[in-house]
Amino acid sequence: MELTDTRYEAADGIATITIDRPEVYNAFRARTVDEMIFSLKQAWADHAVGVVILTGAGDKAFCTGGDQKQRAATGDYGPSESGLFEIETLHRVIRDIPKPVIAAVNGFAIGGGHVLHVVCDLTIASSTARFGQSGPRVGSFDAGFGSAYLARIVGEKRAREIWYLCRQYTADQALAWGLVNAVVEPSALMDETRAWAREILSKSPTAIRFLKHSFNAEHEGIAGISQLSFDALELFVRSDEAQEGVNAFGEKRDPDFGPFR
Repeated sequence: MELTDTRYEAADGIATITIDRPEVYNAFRARTVDEMIFSLKQAWADHAVGVVILTGAGDKAFCTGGDQKQRAATGDYGPSESGLFEIETLHRVIRDIPKPVIAAVNGFAIGGGHVLHVVCDLTIASSTARFGQSGPRVGSFDAGFGSAYLARIVGEKRAREIWYLCRQYTADQALAWGLVNAVVEPSALMDETRAWAREILSKSPTAIRFLKHSFNAEHEGIAGISQLSFDALELFVRSDEAQEGVNAFGEKRDPDFGPFR
């Protein structure tokens, strides 16, 4: 696959996948998701790779979720290889690849971008990173790993706060909640992330592989909820209520969901 929305580099046992759409705060369209899946599988197949780093281009955003301008223009997230928007598959591949995936969060991790870092094994954050959800603000949701698994990490009350209020939180707040593993200065982010990756590479790859599967096994029931969630979301995004969220985003105004209450 020719990479247009992302970059892939592999060296010294570390594969780095960079979402390369800084002009839209690294928001993803269907093509972007396809490329991330492709690169993760490339790292999976490469026996020289032991750790994957996922990050975003520039210093303003890790990822801000689905490209709402694309959604407003076409009603979807654009064309894909399969004809499907494969975001659920991307979450599964991040969890299923038998190698740790570390999110290096260099700015905004919002909406679907927040979900991406949540499903990664570890998260290293820049001190300028901002975390939060936007789904209910733009007529969308992730009722699978993005919410149920999030609650396992930060607790039920915090997870509900994150989703219901759609506020943004600092890197220090995320660290205090256990949402990230470490916070460093922006200039040190990739060096620190690679240092964690090298430390993992010094360990038994077979032991790491089985540990990852073991950690994931407890949460596999969420996978069924996730499938139900994305089927429901496919129906919901066609509704007038969801469209109001998209329109408000494009028009840079607050949405009016009152008529749908």
